[in-house]
Amino acid sequence: MATSPCSSSGVSSSSSSSGFSLDSGLEIKTRSVEQTLVPLVSQITTLINHKDKLKKSDKTLQAIQRVGQAVNQAVGRFITVGEAIANENRELKEEMSMACIEAKRAGETIAKLTDVGSLDQPESDGRVTIFTDKTGVVKAARMLLSSVTKVLVLADRIVIKQIISSRNKVLSTMEQLEKIGSFQEFVQIFSQFGNEMVEFAHLTGDRQNDLKDEKKKAKMAAARAVLEKCTMMLLTASKTCLRHPDCESARINKEGVFHRMRMALEQVVEIVTDVRLNGEVEVAPVSIYTGIKEFKSKVEGLRENLYFLSKESLSLMLELILEHTEDFTDSAYTSHECREHILELSKQTKTELEQLVAVWMQAQNQKTKVTNEDLELAILKTCQCIDELKKELHSAATVLVTDLLKCHADHIVLKALKIAGVEGNLEAVAEYACKLSEQKEQLVEVCRLLRHVSGTEPLEITCMHAEDTFQVTGPQIISAAETLALHPSSKIAKENLAVFCEAWESQLSDMAILLREINDVFEGRRGEKRAYLSLPRPGKHNASLKTLKPVKLDGEEQGKIAKLGLELRLLTSDVDSETEKWEDQESEIVRHGQSMSSMAYSMYLFTRGEGLLKTTQDLFHQAEVFATAGLKLSAVLHAFSNQLEDDDKPLLLVEIDKLISMSQQLQITAKAPVQGKIPIFTKVDTCILKTRGVMIVLARVLPVCYRLQRKHKAGNGCLRSPRTWKANRLQTVTNEDNLDGKSVEAFGVKSLEHHVANLTFLESK
Repeated sequence: MATSPCSSSGVSSSSSSSGFSLDSGLEIKTRSVEQTLVPLVSQITTLINHKDKLKKSDKTLQAIQRVGQAVNQAVGRFITVGEAIANENRELKEEMSMACIEAKRAGETIAKLTDVGSLDQPESDGRVTIFTDKTGVVKAARMLLSSVTKVLVLADRIVIKQIISSRNKVLSTMEQLEKIGSFQEFVQIFSQFGNEMVEFAHLTGDRQNDLKDEKKKAKMAAARAVLEKCTMMLLTASKTCLRHPDCESARINKEGVFHRMRMALEQVVEIVTDVRLNGEVEVAPVSIYTGIKEFKSKVEGLRENLYFLSKESLSLMLELILEHTEDFTDSAYTSHECREHILELSKQTKTELEQLVAVWMQAQNQKTKVTNEDLELAILKTCQCIDELKKELHSAATVLVTDLLKCHADHIVLKALKIAGVEGNLEAVAEYACKLSEQKEQLVEVCRLLRHVSGTEPLEITCMHAEDTFQVTGPQIISAAETLALHPSSKIAKENLAVFCEAWESQLSDMAILLREINDVFEGRRGEKRAYLSLPRPGKHNASLKTLKPVKLDGEEQGKIAKLGLELRLLTSDVDSETEKWEDQESEIVRHGQSMSSMAYSMYLFTRGEGLLKTTQDLFHQAEVFATAGLKLSAVLHAFSNQLEDDDKPLLLVEIDKLISMSQQLQITAKAPVQGKIPIFTKVDTCILKTRGVMIVLARVLPVCYRLQRKHKAGNGCLRSPRTWKANRLQTVTNEDNLDGKSVEAFGVKSLEHHVANLTFLESK
């Protein structure tokens, strides 16, 4: 038996013994659809490939019958979901219903064919079984997998439709915000906009994580990062414009934010639909790393085949690579020594290629005898030389970035702009604006150089995103500073400038992380994939902090906890989204949840070297307060559980016990005294890790409480009226999904995945 998972061109599974295979002809773009089908393909293939022993034990017969029943029951649950989706989406109803009917028939056929009965029944009684009609069960299995795949892909189309619909709502509200002329109306509409952005963030975040294509994931991450930062910018820029309606620089500042958000929203739709809205074909710039990788592959391919490409094509590839190295040699920021070394290596590589071509042509000429050793030596020299060039270019780019990050670590120009703005000194603002523009040009250029040596396509995309961010944010900071200088007493203008400066500082921090990732790839340490974020909840730092002996993390330590910190931030976004659903925002459960999310968010900022928590002692104190809050919430949840019906309590009590246990562990860790650099960092890492664990439980318990609270409020555990499938999610099918910690409003393919994944059949032996 051999199985293969879904591919971009379809799903297939084959077996030489049974002839079983499936080619749905449907393109699978997401991991959830792919991973849903893998166990189904595997287990059905196992069923089909059972050994046709003459003597079948009772154990074998019972196992096969259980498999058939399990398939049929699981398919029954699955099509219940599919039919519910069909009823809520009329444009897909016919296709979905047909696929469900096919799946149902196939499931029933498999159940019938595997109903082998007991050993006492004679096999010659005329009944058709899996033993007498293997062709029939193969046909049924093909139909089942094909129909299930179609249901999943149709459901995936609904997810895309939801993302587009959510994006359209955001765009519509943005248009309203852009035209509003009063503060009161703006506050009201912005609240609606914030909720819509949270919904959009969750939909696109789930989609990003689900995409198979790493390039698309990186593009989605970049677009979501823009929306993340621009949401706060939009708020302050719009408020500044409302406060100073006749200020031209404020208007320019605001229009820039709206334009960038629209571009990001458009990019999201292009990613999920695979269609560029302007109809143009996207042409990505070629990096030196990619060119060198392809060049080496072609050179090394000569070992196997001397005739698979021409010498002209190989020479042209090298010419293109060397042409791109001019980005380094022409740069004003490249040192003279480095420039000379790059030029020398470029010349040497050309010479080695010429020698390789000469040996290669001789090898093709039958009359001239060239040994394998001669060709091998020429290949090795060429590859070694191009590797040296790549190494030099990598060093040039990374050294430049490192030096720039150190140079701008104190943000002197940003601080000077803020002071000049508050003083109303337009002349000083203009002076420092020139300096910031110079910084911007430097950063934009090093981003381009870094892209050339980034090593992977996703990292190339991240470099381009960084380049765009600096290119856009620089002028926005300047316009915000000009506005403040014109209105030096304006608190909102001051706040607006601070927000844009924070975005610049944040991008510099992201550059440091990006640099580490690129170095990891270059040195063969392919680390964890970068996590990307949902929209933030800014300004949530309520915890009281004490002043203790300052101990700060160094750059290496900061990098090690960066991933944990990013995971923590994702969880704060999930928790915030869950608390916002509650009608009663004064509920103790909501208030404790929001407070804990706030504290976790401040701990996330610490992992970036930002926020109010400046030292490790600040972090430990925050962790202790956070753990105490977790225990207080547990008490509130126990009180809430006492109001519930007995049948509903166990579900909540299990989560409460987990919350108590994890909060106590964090409390012990936070209070434990440590000394020395390594033990302190270990404690930091453990505190962040345990905080993440508490947040995971919190993200699970809140939707459970929300559902039980609504059920309890309705009276006697009865809901007031039946809801649509989207609201009920999968409650009509199984209760197990209520524990998945996701919003009941958020539909995803993973809900369907759960049901097909339940096809964990017993292997026949």
